[in-house]
Amino acid sequence: MAETSELLRRVPQFADLPGDQIDWFLSQSKELQLKPGEAYSRQGDPADAMFVLLEGDFQWRGELAGESIVLDRKPGEVTGILPFSRMKTFTLSGRALTDARVLRFPSALFPDLLQKMPELARRLVGLMSDRIRETTRFEQQLDRLAALGKLSAGLAHELNNPASAAKRAASQLRAILKRIRDASHELGRRDLTPAQKSEIEKLEASLTQVEGPPPDALTASALEEQLDSLLRSHGQKDLWQLAADLARKNFRPEALEHLFAALDADSARAALVRISASVEIADLLNQIESSTGRISDLVGAIKEYTFMDQSPVQNVDIVKTLETTLTILNHKLKRGVSVQRDYQKIPLLVNSFGSELNQVWTNLIDNAIDAMGGKGELRVRTYREDDCIVVEIGDNGPGISAEVRPHIFEPFFTTKGVGEGTGLGLDTVQRIIKKHRGNIQVRSEPGNTRFQVWLPVAETN
Repeated sequence: MAETSELLRRVPQFADLPGDQIDWFLSQSKELQLKPGEAYSRQGDPADAMFVLLEGDFQWRGELAGESIVLDRKPGEVTGILPFSRMKTFTLSGRALTDARVLRFPSALFPDLLQKMPELARRLVGLMSDRIRETTRFEQQLDRLAALGKLSAGLAHELNNPASAAKRAASQLRAILKRIRDASHELGRRDLTPAQKSEIEKLEASLTQVEGPPPDALTASALEEQLDSLLRSHGQKDLWQLAADLARKNFRPEALEHLFAALDADSARAALVRISASVEIADLLNQIESSTGRISDLVGAIKEYTFMDQSPVQNVDIVKTLETTLTILNHKLKRGVSVQRDYQKIPLLVNSFGSELNQVWTNLIDNAIDAMGGKGELRVRTYREDDCIVVEIGDNGPGISAEVRPHIFEPFFTTKGVGEGTGLGLDTVQRIIKKHRGNIQVRSEPGNTRFQVWLPVAETN
C-alpha cells in the first residue's frame, strides 16, 4: 500500500493531499495489474469508473467522428469518467502497452469523494474542463479535415476535366501541325500567283478568325451536306471533316467556289488541307484557352476561399465570399441545381476571421443541395437590416421536420449517413457565427427552407 500511495502522489491531481484522504481513496479503489495488450476500459461500455494510470505505458484506441484514433498515454494521468461528467459510455478503449498498474475508482462513489476529498474534486473539475477544450479542438480539426476531404474530391474532379481537355487538345495539335506543314510545303512547290495566294489566305483568315455563335444543329447539318456535295463535285471526296468544320463556322458554299475557280485541282486540294488544319488548330487553341482559363479561375477561387496570402482578420465582401463558395461547390450544383441570386447592390462588408465564413456558406449550401436530393432551386439572398447584414440561404426541398428541427444545432447531430456531407456540423456553423458576434435562425416548411445568418456590419473609416 505504501508503494501505491507514493505512486498516487506523483499524479498532479493527488499531490499534497492529506494522507487520510489518500488512504480513503486507495481503500475504495481496485488496483489492476495489466499485461501488455490488456484493456482497463472498452469503447462503448458503460462509463462507470475513473482510472488513475500509475505505472507502465498506455494507449487509447477507437473511433471518433468516423476517424480511427490512436493516442499514447503515460503514467500520472487521470482518465475515464470524472465527477459531474455526462459521459454515458467510454468513447475510447484504454489498453496497456507494457506491464502496467491502474487504479479503478467506481463512479458510484463520486458523492462520497466530493464530501471526503473536496480539493481533489475541484482539481478533477478543472481537468474535465481541460478535457472538454481538448476534445472540442480535436473535433473541430476532424471537422475541418473532413470538409477539406469533401471539397478536395470535388475540386479534383473540377480541375481534372479542363486539364484533361487541354491535354487532349495539345496532343491533337501535334498531328495537325504535321498536316499543315506538309500542305504548306506542297503549296510552296507550286508556282502560285499573288492573286491565288491571296485567295487562299483570305479564305483561311475568314475561317480561323470568325466569331459569333455557331448555327443551330439543323442549319449546320444542311450546310455540311451542301459543302460536302460541292467538294465531291470537284473531286475532293475525302474532305468530309472540312465540310463539318466549315458548316460549324457558318461558311457559305459560294465562297468555296471562288477557291476552285482560282486554282487547279491539286493546288486546291493542298490549300483545302491547309485550311482544314488551320481551322482545327484555331478550335483546339480555343479549347486550350478555355480549359486553362477554367483552371485559373478555380485556383483563384481556392485562394479566395482559403484567404491564402491575406490577412487573417479583415473586412470581407459577403457577396464575394458567397460567389467563391458557389464556385468551389460547382461540381455539386451542376448536377441539377439552379441558383437564384438576390444580392443587395451596395457593398456588404463584415469583419471576418479568414475563411471561416466560407465554411459557414459551404455547410449551409451543401445541406440545401442534399435536402433537395441534388436537384432543385437554391436561393441565395443578401440584404442589410439596421446594423446587420443578413445572408439567407434557402431551398425548395421537403423541409425540416418538426421532430428534427430542435436538434439541428446540437453537437454530433446529423441526419446523414456515415461519410456523407461536408463534415461540418451546424453546431460548428453556429460557433463560427457567434465568434463573429452574429446569430443564425431557421424557418422551414415543405418547399421553403431558409437559414438566415445575421452579422454585424463592419466599421469603415
